[in-house]
Amino acid sequence: MNGSEIGEFLGALLILTGAVASMLSVFGLIRLPDVYTRSHAATKSSTLAVLLTLSGSFVYFLFSENFISVRLLLGIGFVFLTAPVAGHVIIRAAYRSKVKLADISTEDELYEKIHGQNTEDTKQ
Repeated sequence: MNGSEIGEFLGALLILTGAVASMLSVFGLIRLPDVYTRSHAATKSSTLAVLLTLSGSFVYFLFSENFISVRLLLGIGFVFLTAPVAGHVIIRAAYRSKVKLADISTEDELYEKIHGQNTEDTKQ
């Protein structure tokens, strides 16, 4: 087995791992109780899945065709920077729109920072 075959295998393994991570993110979307936890699961796992898939494609083309794809590198950087920020902005918009937390949530840490008062004071 030469270096090219090992690189192709590694690229295919990364792509397969990205596909599995993408499939696992579906369980978070289905099973979690509210928009906040669902978005967290979707953002984290889909970012990981896309990064693994793009990295696998980059490695595969690097070893099989000796081709360095700048587009894949830009895609990796773009997804790495924008996906978590987009997830955060969506959750912040949901919170400011007063989307209710799940019943199993024990505390709202953001309430005090936004409204400037202690949550224990408002419960009494």
